[in-house]
Amino acid sequence: MQLDLVRDLPLGRQLERRLRDLIRTGGLALGARLPSTRSLAADLGVSRGVVVGVYAQLAAEGYVTLRRGALPTVAARGREPLPVDAETRLDVPIARARFNLRPDLPDLALFPRRDWLATERRALRRAANTDLAYGEPFGAFELRRELAGFLMRTRGAVGDADRVNVTAGSGQALFVLALLLRNRGVRRLAVEDPGHRWRTRVLEESGLELVPVPVDEGGLDVDALPDVAAVVLTPDHHYPSGVSLAPERRRALIEWAVAGDRLIVELDFDGHFRYAGPFAGALQAFAPEHVVYVGSASALLAPTLRLGWALLPAALIVPFAELMMTTVGCTARLSQLALADFIASGCLDRQLRKARAAYLRRRDVMVETIAKHMPDSRVGEARAGLFAHVSLETDEAAVLAAARARGIALDGVNENSLEPRPPGLVVGFAAEPEARLRRAVRELAAACELS
Repeated sequence: MQLDLVRDLPLGRQLERRLRDLIRTGGLALGARLPSTRSLAADLGVSRGVVVGVYAQLAAEGYVTLRRGALPTVAARGREPLPVDAETRLDVPIARARFNLRPDLPDLALFPRRDWLATERRALRRAANTDLAYGEPFGAFELRRELAGFLMRTRGAVGDADRVNVTAGSGQALFVLALLLRNRGVRRLAVEDPGHRWRTRVLEESGLELVPVPVDEGGLDVDALPDVAAVVLTPDHHYPSGVSLAPERRRALIEWAVAGDRLIVELDFDGHFRYAGPFAGALQAFAPEHVVYVGSASALLAPTLRLGWALLPAALIVPFAELMMTTVGCTARLSQLALADFIASGCLDRQLRKARAAYLRRRDVMVETIAKHMPDSRVGEARAGLFAHVSLETDEAAVLAAARARGIALDGVNENSLEPRPPGLVVGFAAEPEARLRRAVRELAAACELS
């Protein structure tokens, strides 16, 4: 039985839930004998009293039969069919994957549970009663202050706490910005093509017409920008190609914005993880009144925190706050206070260093394994971020179908393109440890052969 327990969470509740799930799903058959309380406690490194309590609870629910002098056994209830809607309880699609090569996920096992729990406790102890009210739509001042310093220190972005707005992830920041532009009479918005399809959908839902701008080995083709009031791009690590905006194009883009009084929306999802090449820093630092810097905790820590931020030009502060009030009211305040403490205590910097070192090793493992098992494919430079672009000589859709049939979660280039592109995969290397990453790439190679 796979009963690995997380030490930072209640052990009895974990063991009870996992045994119950094994019985419900047939992983433990009717009449199967369970270990004695003493032996199971020794195997798991918990007190015998924990196991005694778990068995007693499962027996009360009808899952286990207890008899004096005999080992516990699985009772008949465990053979009852699952309800039709049981699968809906697994509401995170990635949980069904055998191998997680999603390009937009960090290693969720690296999430610092112990440090985060400690910082949540500190934040709750320090919180005033009024912190449990709605709060400012712009976000908790403590977090905005810490974020301003963190972004300046790590990405070179400039601006004080008054310019930082806390959002429910980067997607909400993009949506609110698009609504703000539409309210000001803007009808067309330039976007990278290809670009992340979920972000594209968020922008489309605002009612703006999206104008695709091609991306090549130098990033967004600035010379191809249409006559629009704003552009959204990922200059440090473009999705899905993985390229960075070339220095001359960075300068040209800033000139385009300043000369035409236009807006650049700079989305920085995984730019904190850089492994090679010079550190360019945020575009926002070169024109703070013409660039909105958007980021989130999703790649840094975990998407489930639902915390993002937008560093705004002065002219957008009030209208952005007003739209935040009408769309969400305010973001969960206790989580904001916890993240503020997490940054102030140095935990986020330590986590960033730890994750960057792990992802660098995994990037090298992925490149090496693809070269060995997929010699017809070429891996992009992967100098930053959580993923790499892998070119294909075969049909992209067929490879994706074969890979997903094998339980591999990953993405395709043309799934994220408005115009047809050469076939390719977007392969994440951050979410799996090295040994599983090697296995995943070998499975992917087999899928390519079958397609």
